[in-house]
Amino acid sequence: MGAPMAGHLQAAGHKLFVYNRTAAKAQVLVDAGAVLCESPREVARQSEFVFSIVGYPVDVESTYLSTDGILAGAKAGSVVIDMTTSEPALAKRICKVAGRQGVDVLDAPVSGGDIGARNAALAIMVGGEQSVFDRVKPLFQCMGKNIAYMGPTGAGQHTKMSNQILIAGTMIGTVESLLYAHRSGLNLEEVIVVIGSGAASSWSINNLGPRIVKGDFDPGFYIKHFVKDMGIALAEAKAMRLALPGLALVNQFYQAAIAQGLEDLGTQGLYKVLERLSSAL
Repeated sequence: MGAPMAGHLQAAGHKLFVYNRTAAKAQVLVDAGAVLCESPREVARQSEFVFSIVGYPVDVESTYLSTDGILAGAKAGSVVIDMTTSEPALAKRICKVAGRQGVDVLDAPVSGGDIGARNAALAIMVGGEQSVFDRVKPLFQCMGKNIAYMGPTGAGQHTKMSNQILIAGTMIGTVESLLYAHRSGLNLEEVIVVIGSGAASSWSINNLGPRIVKGDFDPGFYIKHFVKDMGIALAEAKAMRLALPGLALVNQFYQAAIAQGLEDLGTQGLYKVLERLSSAL
C-alpha cells in the first residue's frame, strides 16, 4: 500500500514494519518510526497483520508466493490482506497455500483513488472468512469509510470488478459529456456544478471532471492499471459466458491511450484520446 494508507495505521498507534521495492517511497513512514525491511518475508516474520498493494497479478504472486514472499515468513495465526485489484483465482490460490500454514487471508481491493487514500475515505470490499474480517475491520476503519464484507475468498475481487465495469462506463460518459459541452461553447466548470448535482451525478464527473477542465491528467489511478483491471473483468466475464460490450468498447479506447503513450496518465486521460479523435473528424 502507499504511504497515505499505511500512514493512517501508523497515526492510529500501530507499529509498522514496511517494505517497498523503491525504498525511498517508504521514507516518510520510516521517519515517523516505521521499521524498513529488506523483503516481504521479513515484514511477515515480524507482523501480526500484513497488508499489500502492488501493481499486477504477477506482482501479487511474487509478493506472496516467492522464496522471499509474505507466506515464506508469515506466522501461524497471522492474517495477510491483499488490497491489490487482482484475479479472484489468484486470491483463492494464495488462501489455499496460506491455509496449510495456519495463516488467514483476506482479499480486500479498494476504490476511491488518491483522494480516498489521503482522506481515509476508501471503499473497501472484502472476501474471506467472516470471523477474519471481523478481526481486521478496526484496521480497515483506519483507511476507509465504506467497508463491506462481500463473501468467501475472491468475493472482494469480484466486487472490485463490478466497480471497475461501472467506472469504465461513467468515465466515457464523463469525457464525452465534457467534450460536447466544450464544443457547444459552454463554461465547463458551470456545467460540472449543474449536472454533477442532478441525476447524472457521479464520482467521475465531480472529482475527475474538474481535473480535466484544469488540464490536470496526473494519476490518481494510472491508465495502465485500469487497463489491467478491465482485462481481468473481461476474462472473468468470458469464463462466465457473459457479454459485456460496453466494457469491451471502453477497453479499446484505453488501449488506444496506451498506444498513444498515455499509460502513465490518470484515467481522466481518456479525454485526450477522444479529443484527438474528435479533432480528426
